Amino acid sequence: MTNQPFLHIEKILNEIEKVIVGKRNVAKLSLTALLAGGHVLIEDVPGVGKTMLVRALAKSVGTSFKRIQFTPDLLPADVTGVSVFNPETREFEFRPGPIMGNIVLADEINRTAPRTQAALLEGMAEMHVTVDGITRPLNDPFFVMATQNPIEYEGTYPLPEAQLDRFMLKINMGYPTREEELALLSAKQNGESIEAVESVVAEADLLHLKEAVKKVFVSEEIKRYIVSLTEATRKHPSVALGVSPRGTVALMQAAQSFALIENRAFVLPDDIQYLLPFAYSHRLILKPEALYKEETSAQILTDILAQVPVPVEKG
Repeated sequence: MTNQPFLHIEKILNEIEKVIVGKRNVAKLSLTALLAGGHVLIEDVPGVGKTMLVRALAKSVGTSFKRIQFTPDLLPADVTGVSVFNPETREFEFRPGPIMGNIVLADEINRTAPRTQAALLEGMAEMHVTVDGITRPLNDPFFVMATQNPIEYEGTYPLPEAQLDRFMLKINMGYPTREEELALLSAKQNGESIEAVESVVAEADLLHLKEAVKKVFVSEEIKRYIVSLTEATRKHPSVALGVSPRGTVALMQAAQSFALIENRAFVLPDDIQYLLPFAYSHRLILKPEALYKEETSAQILTDILAQVPVPVEKG
């Protein structure tokens, strides 16, 4: 593989690290979903840098950034846009909503009503929205990073499983280490902010990276490995509903993107094993008895990884 895609990717990651200290793995996962044409759900406590991550990503790739603050009174038209009557032309004019941006932050997506959530999720799944009976295409690239708070459930509308399945990856920011938090204080003391992030690739370069992802080689052994892992989630005794075919495809596409980020032209079993918890954990529905035993999706996926044979390179 040529170094050009890798150089672009390194530039993007380096720009994000100007404002997001010690979270290169999170930045890589976010970029993985972006280049694979997927979307990301971040579930974490407030104040760990979720919004800053999305803003830094958008600015580094030179695309438009839109933010939607989801509230209980938000309407679908506040997301998709609305047709407004122009008295001068005596015609209705469409005023696009924030979903018409390239990189969209859906902040606290579980705080709005299901019909408003559905307006966003239609665009995520179909790459278009319907307003007043007219189908309007979204931009390319189009990337949604949604956030939700895992500790406050009053007045929230949890995403149903069918909607969670629309997200390619679910990730957590996590608290910084002591050293990282000290570095963060020093950066803030010196006045470093989102303004320090520069656009290092053009939109055309980003589209070329997305095309390069599709050319990353996936062997038949790797494909069978992915399908075996998926089947194992459906047969696990603690799982009521396993991973859908959409999830299987999402894992393969994410692995292709991650391999490109790691400057490889092919997918390794290690890529699948690393991405599995991020691609499958939110797609599992556990049985009541498993929840009673306090089993988690992460534990089940660890068991599955240990049980499913790993493909070995042929000599």
